[in-house]
Amino acid sequence: MDRNPERPTAPEPAPASASWGPGCTQYPPDIGLGRHLSPEELASSLDAALTGWDGRQDLWIFAYGSLIWNPGLPIEESLHGRVYGYHRGLYLWSRVNRGTPERPGLVLALDRGGSCAGVAMRLAAAGARERLETLWYREMAMGSYRPAWLNCALADGRTVSALAFVMRRDVQSYAGRLPDDIIRQVFEQAQGRYGTTHDYVARTVKALREAGMPDPALEAVLHRCGARRNTP
Repeated sequence: MDRNPERPTAPEPAPASASWGPGCTQYPPDIGLGRHLSPEELASSLDAALTGWDGRQDLWIFAYGSLIWNPGLPIEESLHGRVYGYHRGLYLWSRVNRGTPERPGLVLALDRGGSCAGVAMRLAAAGARERLETLWYREMAMGSYRPAWLNCALADGRTVSALAFVMRRDVQSYAGRLPDDIIRQVFEQAQGRYGTTHDYVARTVKALREAGMPDPALEAVLHRCGARRNTP
């Protein structure tokens, strides 16, 4: 299957201000309500991502956040993997899952630069389309990610083309690199459908460490900004 795994691109970021976007200096940010994609838009997005797939080959997914500890999919095989040209960070404002429009949380996204260790998961071809529809409703509900096929180096020496969710820099929910005082407020105040950003980060840190691929940068954020939550 030739999906032409991409090289990192550099989309233009949305214009930032003190109230939202990269360089945001206030919490909560002024990012509005956002818009959920329609079922037709989600289906079209999935169709575009699967262009060139013959329906017979198994598919690989690169997990770097909650998919590691909550894939929600039947996985045939999982291996440590690494993608280059992107790194993991708390770059996406979450209005639903880890916060609200009034007090948004943060979730992880891949942004350009560096590399990222994660888990490459093989999804069987049979029934893959239907299972990816479920994943699309979870990850692509508001269109904040850009599905991309990235070259993923597996721990066993193979390189596969793996589906990953990359941050779009042209949306208002792009947070960019935030100062600690903003992240600390998010940890203390944001609560969404699936819980808090603090718990989300703590679970991801724990899962990465248990998998033998700790993320020192993410652990440092949790230590610096989550200390008060962790204090009895």
